Amino acid sequence: MSASANRVTTHQTFCRVCHASCPIEVDVQMGRAVEIRGVPEDPIFAGYTCIKGRQLPDQMTHASRLRESLRRRPDGSFETVTSGDALDGIAAELRRIIDTYGPRAVASYTGTGGYQNSLAVPAARAFHQGIGSSSFYTSVTIDQPAKGTAPFRTGIWEAGYHNFTDADVLMAVGYNPMVSSFGPVGGLQGTNPFVVMREAKKRGLKLIVIDPRRTELATQADIHLAVKPGEDPTLLAGITRIILEEDLFDHEFCDAWVSDMDALSESVRPYTLDYVARRCDVPADDIVAAARMFAAGRRGTVGAGTGPNMAPHSSLAEHFVIVLNTICGRVNRAGDRVESGYFLYPDMPRRAQVIAPRNPTPGPEARVRSLHGMRGEMPTTTLAEEIINPGEGRIRALIVSGGNPVVAWPDQELTISAMKDLELLVVLDHRMSATAEFAHYVIAPTLSLERADVPHLMDRWFREPYTNYTEAVVPRIGDVLNEWEFFWEITRRLEVPLPFPGGPAPTDHHPTDDEIIELAYAGSRMPMNEIRQNRMKVHPEKALRVQPADADCSARFTLASDDIVSELADILRESDSASFLGVDGSEYPFRLVSRRLKHVLNSLGTELPGLAAKGTTNPAYMNPDDMAEHGLADGDIIEITSPRASLHGVVEAAPDVRRGVISMAHSWGGSSLTDEKVRDIGAPTSRLVSVDQGYDRVTGMVVQSAIPVKIRMFEAARR
Repeated sequence: MSASANRVTTHQTFCRVCHASCPIEVDVQMGRAVEIRGVPEDPIFAGYTCIKGRQLPDQMTHASRLRESLRRRPDGSFETVTSGDALDGIAAELRRIIDTYGPRAVASYTGTGGYQNSLAVPAARAFHQGIGSSSFYTSVTIDQPAKGTAPFRTGIWEAGYHNFTDADVLMAVGYNPMVSSFGPVGGLQGTNPFVVMREAKKRGLKLIVIDPRRTELATQADIHLAVKPGEDPTLLAGITRIILEEDLFDHEFCDAWVSDMDALSESVRPYTLDYVARRCDVPADDIVAAARMFAAGRRGTVGAGTGPNMAPHSSLAEHFVIVLNTICGRVNRAGDRVESGYFLYPDMPRRAQVIAPRNPTPGPEARVRSLHGMRGEMPTTTLAEEIINPGEGRIRALIVSGGNPVVAWPDQELTISAMKDLELLVVLDHRMSATAEFAHYVIAPTLSLERADVPHLMDRWFREPYTNYTEAVVPRIGDVLNEWEFFWEITRRLEVPLPFPGGPAPTDHHPTDDEIIELAYAGSRMPMNEIRQNRMKVHPEKALRVQPADADCSARFTLASDDIVSELADILRESDSASFLGVDGSEYPFRLVSRRLKHVLNSLGTELPGLAAKGTTNPAYMNPDDMAEHGLADGDIIEITSPRASLHGVVEAAPDVRRGVISMAHSWGGSSLTDEKVRDIGAPTSRLVSVDQGYDRVTGMVVQSAIPVKIRMFEAARR
């Protein structure tokens, strides 16, 4: 072998393990990635990476990685097949199902992993347009769907809310960007978050954190409100009342742009300081201090994350985020600079005015619970029932891309029943996941370093007008397909188009990643050829500036609509958040809350040695005093029981968790309902909830945080 063939070459790209899109340098030797590191000269990341991204070389070549497609035999075992044979078989089954039941019988689900590929969601959406099926589902509707619906209920400020970069105050409700590398618009993002927060505190930023845990972010807070899980709407309504009662709101802005300030004030009147402090179990003085601190800031925002958006009354929690930002006038005004560049999306107006409220869920009606589609997709909380329930419109085929429904969807037992009921289940995954175990076909996909990409999610959240792009930096390993290629190959066989914003995918030749990127992001604010030439670059000269309002704009925010007022009254009738589920809170004295773990994205990556060393289970984190009271020690296994089901968890002491709380990461475990391997693979918290009990009436969001539970010792650790 020649020395030149064995030499190491270095390529700049960006990580796609999570949403943050950290720039990385990849050393490649003999066509394989051998080392990953950050890029110190990057203008916004400054060399930052996390432990997950640095394991990419192991992920690419790990023995568990699927390099060929699999097909289920009649006896239930799997055999390897070429991708061409798999695609032929899948297309034939889809044609049969469409001809027999109609296009709506074909569904797809794109999970969190799919969102790390800039073409996975556009291709899936195009596939549904091509076959004429409305059954398009993603993880968005079981994560934080209220972020997409709440603004339509109140009205939308077209120019957006204040930037983090020059904020004087930030209120973070139930999110932790130090671990998740992601936050709401106007909040701290995952672009070097520890350094950025430290610098923000030096310039005088005041930080308020609302979270039942003293998270990594909360350790930096000026005020930490360790709210009782599930009571975020109560606390935010109480803070709103204080700001209104003490006349701390922006009168000029509200007079101009809010239609119902009196109704808002009346709706929160019952949320007195004493009531809120008692119900939320937070000191009254701290609540007042937080309200005054937030209102006193000149610039800054409040934002909510996974915690309140997966808990009872999730839409109401997100609603009060909008209320607080609105009444305090935390909006971009004419002449202000918009933080992110939005370079991958069409150039839209950014005027200092309101877009009028409208129906947040105008999509097709689901067959259960009178729920409707939103923002072009259907609610995933209905999908298992759409598969199982007989009748017209029943789903018979499901394509899963970058997701693991068996451990991620609410109500695991129902989900497994649905997977078994399908006539065709296709899973695109690089590993044999719990869902792939039930598949008829498993398609081996490309991994991130093998494909071209753009940072499509962070393009809207970067704290500067920043561009990046990558080509594939290593050759493909095995007979693998990019997600878009799967849908392209299927539509070719079905003889239907794959329509993107820039036109249908070509059928006269096999297109490249770049050709499909051009079609998927056609009409982007910066042409794609310029983006490819401007990697890791900030464009201050191209920053968006807010334009004045149209002279004839008459739209106004509606902050206290009848349904909002009614839901606020519902909370008052509930004794605590458990009542939302129709549960006696005293029978289930603990609240299980969701969290993320820094060394994995959900459970993705635990097979890799560098990450497995950090832990292979999702511990049941508990306050040490609660553990002592129940005679528990680190490593014990407890049975955690909700009104729906039970699971096992490995106990670990966590002084940062308030008493009465169990903190566990979601989307762990396998397909077993008895958790025999809990020490090795964890257990799925989604098993504990039911899709038809305690769901949000707008989005269908199921309570997947602040779940009422009780515990008992199951197995003592070997000590």
